[in-house]
Amino acid sequence: MTNQLPEAYLSQMKELLQEEFDAYIKSFQDDRYYGLRINTSKISVEDFLKISPFELEPIPWVKNGFYYHGEDKPAKHPYYYAGMYYLQEPSAMLPGAILPVSKHEFVLDLCAAPGGKSTQLANKLDHTGLLLANDISTSRCQGLIKNLELFGAYNAWVCSEDHLTLAKRFPETFDKILVDAPCSGEGMFRKEPHLIKSWMEKDDTYYPPIQKEILSAAITMLKPGGMLVYSTCTFSIKENEEVIQAVLKQHPQMQLVPIPKFNGSAKGIGFKECIRLYPHKIKGEGHFAALLQKKGDSAVRSVPPVSRCTLPQEIQDFLKLCTFDFSKGSFFLKKEKLIWSPCVLENQKHWRLLRSGLVCGECKKNHFEPSQALALALKKEEFQNTADLSANDPRIIKYLKGETIEYKEAGLQTKGWILICVDGYPLGFGKIDKGIIKNKYAKGWRWQ
Repeated sequence: MTNQLPEAYLSQMKELLQEEFDAYIKSFQDDRYYGLRINTSKISVEDFLKISPFELEPIPWVKNGFYYHGEDKPAKHPYYYAGMYYLQEPSAMLPGAILPVSKHEFVLDLCAAPGGKSTQLANKLDHTGLLLANDISTSRCQGLIKNLELFGAYNAWVCSEDHLTLAKRFPETFDKILVDAPCSGEGMFRKEPHLIKSWMEKDDTYYPPIQKEILSAAITMLKPGGMLVYSTCTFSIKENEEVIQAVLKQHPQMQLVPIPKFNGSAKGIGFKECIRLYPHKIKGEGHFAALLQKKGDSAVRSVPPVSRCTLPQEIQDFLKLCTFDFSKGSFFLKKEKLIWSPCVLENQKHWRLLRSGLVCGECKKNHFEPSQALALALKKEEFQNTADLSANDPRIIKYLKGETIEYKEAGLQTKGWILICVDGYPLGFGKIDKGIIKNKYAKGWRWQ
């Protein structure tokens, strides 16, 4: 594959890596590495390891990240459909790992699709505060929404806005921001060879103006005292250290914060506070990250009052089946959709807001249909009527394929809504009548 690499790129890498260049080129002969990150909002690392059907090895730079063998195919296991983990390239877990998110903060993922880093930030918030996940591509946001819903992240909002427009709307609003910037993708050439052709069309001189603009917009939205991570999956100094250098000069209120190094990691070029990952030094692809902080202190955010709205009787009747504490947030009816959010952003009008919390379901002809997102946000014990099946039970796959299943276990309510679980973790809803469960698993989510 190395014969596909452009000569201009090879010359740059030889100058950058010096005596390590041959080891880098040799790494293209190695197989790529596969990673999964445990959803600690649903299950602890310790508990998942007890039931894991895969052979896992810890990833050094993220506490809940593990390598797995490609032949295990965890995307074809019921636990994946229960949102118990996210599949992510190991090095891509670095930016979310180093951003020090605390509970109850407002966090922005500015270039969020398809959602790997957003789900990581959601885990750190642990259902508190608010996560705003933004991506300029509305079509890519659909995958982002699904991944956040799969993770049960009910405190996440999703929008599709230009970074400059967003900066005007939310000056000094967020405690923490992640900017995983668009880049030339040099660090992913081994994993995704098609990026080589893209580099030949748009090399590492194309992206720096865009990256600087995005990062400056992020700084505008960052509260005094707040912190942000700038990351790329490229090796280019033009897209990494030179972007940081230019932004620090333009924004003197920003300062670099040292990132702890680990075995195999490298310092930034000229900026020892930054971190670089190379595929010949670690088990993963290439990455760069810088952690920055805005000088100063900001006022404590006031908590908006809970908004009350009168819900139709059919919604009230369904909510009686749930013991989830909805009193800690606000319900909103948008046309026939019921949305609940534990936290609210101001300035909701006149922007491409695609999700504003948890879509609980829809009112349809005097009855309420709960959503797939609500099922994944609940715990088994938070719904009155459940069917809990083993991961090895053939009915689980039938359910995930959208088929009708039988469930005649003793002690079960014989008619009405039922929450289907795998080993105690919710998958979706069904309607049971005399031991037959009519499938309500969302069509777009089904096992293929």
